[in-house]
Amino acid sequence: MKSKINIVSLGCPRNLVDSEAILGRLESKGADIVDIDKADTVIINTCAFIKEAKEESIDIILDAIELKKQGRLKKILVSGCLSERYPQELLSEFKHIDAISGRVDLGYVRDSLLLTPPHYAYLKICEGCLNNCSFCVIPKIKGRFISRDVESVLGEAKILDEKKISELNIIGQDITCFGMDSDYKYRLSDLVKDIADRSKNINWIRLLYLNPKRVDDKLIKLIKDNDKVCKYIDLPIQHINNRILKLMNRNNAKHEIISLIKHIRKEIPEVTIRTSVIVGFPTETDTEFEELLDFIREIRFERLGAFIYSHEEGTPAYDFSGQIDEAVKQKRFDALMQEQLSISGEVNRDKIGKIIDVLIEKEEEGCVPLSPEARYVGRSHADAPEVDGCVFVKSDDKLSCGDIVKVKVIKSYEYDLVGEKASS
Repeated sequence: MKSKINIVSLGCPRNLVDSEAILGRLESKGADIVDIDKADTVIINTCAFIKEAKEESIDIILDAIELKKQGRLKKILVSGCLSERYPQELLSEFKHIDAISGRVDLGYVRDSLLLTPPHYAYLKICEGCLNNCSFCVIPKIKGRFISRDVESVLGEAKILDEKKISELNIIGQDITCFGMDSDYKYRLSDLVKDIADRSKNINWIRLLYLNPKRVDDKLIKLIKDNDKVCKYIDLPIQHINNRILKLMNRNNAKHEIISLIKHIRKEIPEVTIRTSVIVGFPTETDTEFEELLDFIREIRFERLGAFIYSHEEGTPAYDFSGQIDEAVKQKRFDALMQEQLSISGEVNRDKIGKIIDVLIEKEEEGCVPLSPEARYVGRSHADAPEVDGCVFVKSDDKLSCGDIVKVKVIKSYEYDLVGEKASS
């Protein structure tokens, strides 16, 4: 009798790719992949990056245990970051877990199984991280940095292209490190160009997580000149104060970050820059936080995500003195996100009247209460899946999931846009 397996994939897209690989292997061995209410086995692919992620993973494990107690599940398997980080604790605390596993081998090429919608996919090109930021537990969980074999990556990109996806998102803990662990002088720019040149159906290639220290002129030129590469640069800076950057072990300074951003915007005037920052890092003063806030006001990132510093055991920063009170961290987070809300609203208002390319994701009547005539939900070059805003589209023509259409922006919100399909 075939096993009936369901997977719950938590955390980032890198985990999602691992979940796809796990299910692909199981399916190739004869397992049935089913919804949770039909499963006899559940695999929980966990995240353990920060406190909230660990709590969510444990909550899902407890839910699965309750289903097992009720006789609705036979087996619970836990994989991913939480089991890599706390294997013995999981087995001792949760007796109903049947097995655990950690990292997924990078030496795979997925075939047909995707957990994303059919019009986009993620392609993971590396594992681990070279950066050793003092706040980050990833090196402890994922181990040393490893680039995937080039032919394996290109082979998987070919498979995804043959599935006629419209958007390929290239991901890793830090994709700018790709190839640095090899003597072969083949780097991220070379890989992306090869994927773009060989793809027949992929129209958008998005690069997710570019370390500011390794964004060079060759990569900037590729993003600028290649029509398939989204003019979208995911550039986490984490902070801007030099003392905090040094404590974070970020290996770059304020003037370098400012210089890079100005250079990118000069070379690619239509670029969207997304960053992420951390508030409440140990010893961060009010003055240093205000410096960060002033920087955000000055630079006006088109996209920004913020994290409250998470006190993670196993990281160098865990033992730092001067841990910040939770209430203070929350207050700083709220102030920063309120500032970004205003900036994002202004950035979006500047797009009114412009014509942009939009990837259609779904049809949904009444998707915008204030614009009930909008029938479709999509994303622009400036919007990565799951983390950025949407474009709600009015169209008298029938549109399909995966279509890329010209849209004239007619209305804006803080994070989203409304437009109408432009005349052909």
